[in-house]
Amino acid sequence: MAAGPLNWFSQVVSVTGFGLRTLPERKGSSAAAVFGIAGVVAVMVGVLSIANGIIQTMKNSAAPENAIVLRSGSDTEMMSGLSGDNAKLVAEAPGIARYTDGPIASSELFVIINLPKRSTGTDANVPLRGVVPAAFEVRDRFRLTEGRRFEWGLNEVVVGAGAAREFAGLELGGSLEVGSERWPIVGIFEAGGGIAESEIWCDAAVLQPAYRRGNSYQSVYAKLTARGAFPEFKDSLTTDPRLNVKVLHEDEYYSSQSAMLTNLITGLGTIVALIMGLGAFFGALNTMYTAVSARTREIATLRALGFSGGPVVISVLLESLVLALVGGAIGGGLAWIAFDGFRAATINWSSFSQVTFAFDVTPSLLVQGIVYALLIGLVGGLFPAIRAARLPVATALREL
Repeated sequence: MAAGPLNWFSQVVSVTGFGLRTLPERKGSSAAAVFGIAGVVAVMVGVLSIANGIIQTMKNSAAPENAIVLRSGSDTEMMSGLSGDNAKLVAEAPGIARYTDGPIASSELFVIINLPKRSTGTDANVPLRGVVPAAFEVRDRFRLTEGRRFEWGLNEVVVGAGAAREFAGLELGGSLEVGSERWPIVGIFEAGGGIAESEIWCDAAVLQPAYRRGNSYQSVYAKLTARGAFPEFKDSLTTDPRLNVKVLHEDEYYSSQSAMLTNLITGLGTIVALIMGLGAFFGALNTMYTAVSARTREIATLRALGFSGGPVVISVLLESLVLALVGGAIGGGLAWIAFDGFRAATINWSSFSQVTFAFDVTPSLLVQGIVYALLIGLVGGLFPAIRAARLPVATALREL
């Protein structure tokens, strides 16, 4: 007679409980599967936390009411160019917020200088940004942590906290070679974890002659009265015959800046996780085949006593999933301890300059890692489970 649902469920509980209780007797193979899966999850979460960290840095760089103006056809500041007259016209556009000194629009110059990394000593491209007074109003998360702001009209710089950590020679009180002169470092600043912390700031009017840029800029950052003022602001600039510009929401701009880098890191991380996951799958497969082989007589005895094949399949799969869950949890925990908040720098391929960021191990990333671990466990336990259920009872009882 076929077992009823209640009886079938009690069979699953009994067989699964028996299998889990015997895990200590197979601790060698079980540990191999657990730590193999843990390694896969730790690496996957660690690599993907790089992409998360870069995305978060870019999000922290933008304010919803801010806009950026570039030359038409330019995707980055490096490729853009605006005359001083063009920058003035942008600052006069409707929709821009104002403070006591005028419109909150910052005409900015963006150049690259070479500095050695502290960790490796190799040269890296570091952004040097020339700004005007309104820059501190546009980026209202700017906060000095050490020293003071540079004096307008003087060859002085302030350094982002991320740049100061990652690159040599950017200590407060030191100096920086710009052109053929040494410019003193008078302050260290933070900007809410945004990309500005990867940069060095100075007076744009001083930077222009140092790099023979004349009266030119590369972008204008503007704070609008509200995000809803953007259409009016954009239309007034793109329809002005004196201008040839591209107008973007600041968050849209930074999202596009990070897309290439995060896609590259995510793609590589996925490939590495798949390759390592294949190894962990075979590890789980071997572990569960070993478990089934070691319990051949016990399974056959249960079958002879009236236990159906279904509960046996479920019990082997559950055992494999438990091992995978433990491995995933260990791997996620290791990744969180080792990587979360770890600070590094990498090249932003859009601007060909370094961006500093912190690895970001989020709860969703940990869940993703555990789900991947469970998938490995499920597939790794499936074939051994089917073998256990199909094993002829008479043959199994004769096996040693």
